[in-house]
Amino acid sequence: MTKIIILDNHILPISITIEHIEIKGQYINLAAPILLTGQLNTAKLLAECQLKQDEPLQIGVDEAGRGPLLGSVNVAATILPHAWSGLIENKPLQDTALSILTDSKQLSEKKRDILYPLVQQHSVGYLVAKIPAAVIDQINILQATMLGMRLCTEALLVVIANYLQTIADKTPYDIQAELLFDGNRCPELDCAKLARVGIEPSDIDCQAWVKGDARHTSIAAASILAKVSRDHTMYQLDAQYPQYGIAKHKGYPTKAHMQAIDEFGVLPEHRRSYAPIKKALDNGKIT
Repeated sequence: MTKIIILDNHILPISITIEHIEIKGQYINLAAPILLTGQLNTAKLLAECQLKQDEPLQIGVDEAGRGPLLGSVNVAATILPHAWSGLIENKPLQDTALSILTDSKQLSEKKRDILYPLVQQHSVGYLVAKIPAAVIDQINILQATMLGMRLCTEALLVVIANYLQTIADKTPYDIQAELLFDGNRCPELDCAKLARVGIEPSDIDCQAWVKGDARHTSIAAASILAKVSRDHTMYQLDAQYPQYGIAKHKGYPTKAHMQAIDEFGVLPEHRRSYAPIKKALDNGKIT
């Protein structure tokens, strides 16, 4: 049995910038960097490992922002404590700090904003990937979303594996994980990358959950991080371009948004591969 020494509470920050990637055997220089930010609560991780040695870590994964014409698509991966991770209908979050958590689309913005720091605080670990518009245009929105899901889960697993190996007593810790992806497909993971930190394909169970953000607490938690982090980016763009009303439409193709594009032109942050933006560019609507 692997001996793990529980240390004092510690937050391990995670910040990764990715400028090139391999997709389906093809090496690609990205049109813009992808940023991954998050943290690992090492004390919570070690406590989970001690209490649930034979149970896999459940990592919920969701995205926000596939439909907008503007800005990034954000993907989040979240690990809740085992006792809090499960089917929403079974109420594992009852009487916890996350008791109001469900699919972010079913919650008001006020409730999402309340939950956002609570999910960060109570998660064992999480990562958020921001896939910029230039990358969406480069590889298409589906591939950009799948890439974000892949990068979040891989990076989180690598950080966990590296940390556990540094504190394990001689024998590497055996990591088992269930990856719960919202939607009807799973991304293709870089098995060679995971193998280098001791995680084999047999250690990973990838699951696609249709409407998973309304079904599983870990996916719902990821949906909060993805949605609110993207909203924060939209507010920053709104401050930079107040005439576009971005704080209200969040980049979606509303009438007000289309009118702003017609009047003020296409921004650098607009997704040029999307039909309404293509049309606007064809008509000479550029800032």
